[in-house]
Amino acid sequence: MQSRMIETATLKMRILEAGEGPLVLLCHGFPETSHAWRHQVSALAAAGFHAVAPDMRGYGGTESPEDTGAYTVFDLVADMVALTDALGAEQAVIAGNDWGATVAWQASLMRPDRFRAVAALGVPMMGQPPVPPTKIFPATPDQLFYLLYFQEPGVAEAEFERDPARTLGKIYHAASGEAGPRLAGDGTPNPFGMVSRAAGLLADLPEAENRPAWLPQADLDMFAEAFTAAGFRGGLNYYRNLDRNWELQKALAGLKVQVPALFMAGERDTGLAIPGMRDIIAAMPQLVPNLRRSEFVPDAGHWLPQERPETVSEALIGFIGSL
Repeated sequence: MQSRMIETATLKMRILEAGEGPLVLLCHGFPETSHAWRHQVSALAAAGFHAVAPDMRGYGGTESPEDTGAYTVFDLVADMVALTDALGAEQAVIAGNDWGATVAWQASLMRPDRFRAVAALGVPMMGQPPVPPTKIFPATPDQLFYLLYFQEPGVAEAEFERDPARTLGKIYHAASGEAGPRLAGDGTPNPFGMVSRAAGLLADLPEAENRPAWLPQADLDMFAEAFTAAGFRGGLNYYRNLDRNWELQKALAGLKVQVPALFMAGERDTGLAIPGMRDIIAAMPQLVPNLRRSEFVPDAGHWLPQERPETVSEALIGFIGSL
């Protein structure tokens, strides 16, 4: 693998890449960097593909526009089109986890001519809600849903940037399969649930006595260094465009993802604790008629490419090889 900077039509991007052959783009989520896909970059390269994991807009070594409005899903899809162009490819298979899954779904929806297949981890394809997303999520005088906590610029940044290594360690542990099984309302600490208005998101998350087994100290240090340098603002700005995305995506009403698709999620993924999420996943074929496979990975949580690297790599290689 090598890490390098590449100039695209939208941004200067830092990418992690290896291999030669058909292009596969790997989009990370929050709060991660391209390093989250290190295992799959190596495995895909060994299987005969050109595997490329970018630091997404606002993360790591990639440019981070100052304008909060420059982080819509349309901007993120444009980045992937521009990256495909800069790499000299006509088409790519696109895969993503967490926010990267949302980008992958939308890229395959908007530009099936450029993205010939999609693999999404953790986040299913979902239809357009009847009202803006921030009107849906719960809030009380004492607590609010984490997506709402992220809306006010500077608030979550101040909490997370006091100690990036501790922030990442807590979030990675609490959203991993090692934190234990989750059901809606079972009381398991969830970094992507309700947040105390007074204490913030991290206060209720346990201090992990040991790092997750899947996250060596050297890898945690790499993530911490990236967020110490770049901060959390870029990644949080994705959430601050949820309502704007809702408005812009009205132009896509009625479209379905027509390219071949793969969906995977950990059985202990925090997202599955959201009421109705399993029903949304079961109904995905209505929006993704060429969904080839849905798989739930036992004992795994939200960071599937890192928690179950061999399972994810084998699934991706098998899926792409079947196209």
